[in-house]
Amino acid sequence: MRQIFQKLWSWEHLPIVSLVVLSLYRTLSHPVWLVLSGRGLPRSQDSDWYLNYAQGLLTNFSIQMNIDEILYLGYNLLLAGLLALFRDPVAIVYAQALVASLAIILVYQIGRILFNKRTGVIAGLFYLYNWDVTLWSTYVLSDSFFVSLLILCVYLLTKAVDSRQKTDIALFAVAAVYMLFFRPTGVVVAAVMLLHILVQLGRARLRRFLLRYRRVLAGAAAVIVLLLAAGYAGKIFDGFIESLQYNVKLVIYNVYAKGKIYDIPTAYDYFYRPDYSIDKLNSLSLSFIVNNWDSVSVLYVRRTVAFLGVWAWMTPLRTAADYLFYLYKLLPAILFAAGTMAAIRAGTFGRAAVLWGITLAVFAFCILLFIDAMYRYRFPAMPFIGIIAAYGLDRMINGGRILAAKTWSRTT
Repeated sequence: MRQIFQKLWSWEHLPIVSLVVLSLYRTLSHPVWLVLSGRGLPRSQDSDWYLNYAQGLLTNFSIQMNIDEILYLGYNLLLAGLLALFRDPVAIVYAQALVASLAIILVYQIGRILFNKRTGVIAGLFYLYNWDVTLWSTYVLSDSFFVSLLILCVYLLTKAVDSRQKTDIALFAVAAVYMLFFRPTGVVVAAVMLLHILVQLGRARLRRFLLRYRRVLAGAAAVIVLLLAAGYAGKIFDGFIESLQYNVKLVIYNVYAKGKIYDIPTAYDYFYRPDYSIDKLNSLSLSFIVNNWDSVSVLYVRRTVAFLGVWAWMTPLRTAADYLFYLYKLLPAILFAAGTMAAIRAGTFGRAAVLWGITLAVFAFCILLFIDAMYRYRFPAMPFIGIIAAYGLDRMINGGRILAAKTWSRTT
């Protein structure tokens, strides 16, 4: 035991051990404090729906073919399993807070592998002090577990690309498939990861892979096509298609048509008189966006600004203090831009491109749908924005150190 303790607290492991201890204290202690203080854990309508649905799975296992049950299948099954194990939703919150706390290890490892150790430490600190991590671990929602799973997928992808060992590839494949059915964002992120893999393989290696496994791939594709065709002919997917169309209508008529930036009305929305004509390929969504493109594009621009945070709307630029506040709030974006430029200059952008890909995918998801008022939909991008910003700060520190050394050498 003493040898294990000494090994953990060696100078080599001190940064990550310290990050884990701080993360456990900040993230895990918050729901514990909420319960012990008598305030109780926060609840939402979505939380009640998830818990009721999970309880229904335990009493009468049945999965309907609709978007809410299929694309959230992974989380619903996980929640049902945890509910069967712990029975108390409070214990489930403790479990997800523990997982979110320990995910800091993976954030550190991703930053260290893709960039350097100092970036890993800074990324861990950014993750540690990201309030979204602590906040969403206190709700019975898919967000906290999904982000932890997403971080795991990126770590396994990074290892698989580097080592090319079958074990690492298999672990990533399992995690990625699970993420695909965890929540709708997982579909978008999985597509980004697939694109990253194809780019990393390169044309020559991809061609060799396709030639080597052409029969297996062709057979798998044929089976998938046949299953989809049989399901479509048997009207198995009708419920899923109808629920998807219903959700699209909700977004078009309740969000787009009302010029909403968020999922609730605000003073920052863009009000206009929409054209509801359906005259483009008999598609409601395509017709609405094309016929109202001028107004929709303004809406997208406003959501782009809103993606930074609600502070972008609320603070007037009148005094020097206002400008300093904006500069402080823009610091993550500045560090993100610095990290991006540094990665391009250092030639590490391609290897770490999945970080930017996930950030862009989440950004597009928020811009095209809406940004929820509590910024839940932005949350999956935050750990990866933090890693990129950490690299930007690392390069600034390194540049400042070099500049200081040169200045010192000239004066002595």
